[in-house]
Amino acid sequence: MNKDFWNERFLEKDVYGEDVNAFLKEQIKLLRAGANILCIAEGQGRNALYLSKQGFHVTAVDQSDIGINQIKEKAKVQNLLIEAYAADLTDYDFGENKWDAIVSIFGHLPSELRRKVHQKITKGLKKGGLFIMEAYSHDQLKYETGGPKSLDLLLSTDILKEELPDLKVIKLEQLEREVIEGKYHSGLSSVVQYIGLRD
Repeated sequence: MNKDFWNERFLEKDVYGEDVNAFLKEQIKLLRAGANILCIAEGQGRNALYLSKQGFHVTAVDQSDIGINQIKEKAKVQNLLIEAYAADLTDYDFGENKWDAIVSIFGHLPSELRRKVHQKITKGLKKGGLFIMEAYSHDQLKYETGGPKSLDLLLSTDILKEELPDLKVIKLEQLEREVIEGKYHSGLSSVVQYIGLRD
């Protein structure tokens, strides 16, 4: 699913809803006031906008320039300060020891790129920084309620343990839950939830 695919999708209505992801909202208590947060594969910005409203310093990245422009427009209307960049995660520089938290919500990547991004995440987090992620699991193919149709783009707890060995696991669970986030994420789903700490 390349840039053109996402540009076309983000011109539709109610793609993934306007509300913050429920799992991310639950984790706000783990973040220190004024934290510097990077949201990757951020799409149309629902999570970045929510985090900015809570007083965090937010940077949003997505390969879709349509999505990024929508984030900028929404932030302007809501008088929020968000840095938003259209960039491929292959090339985007996460920096080192830069982020208090990195957030990935249903940001499904091909396995080869995902492994590289996970390395960038580990280096990019500050000591004490958190990686907060929710994604569809391999079992999601049985549900047909959203997410990629390719096994390579889906996740498991074993993959996360293998690809993020230098982060301390705070939470790692595969579970069923109702995901109601726009027309493309709608219904009972199998997800993996992960929180890792760079200690």
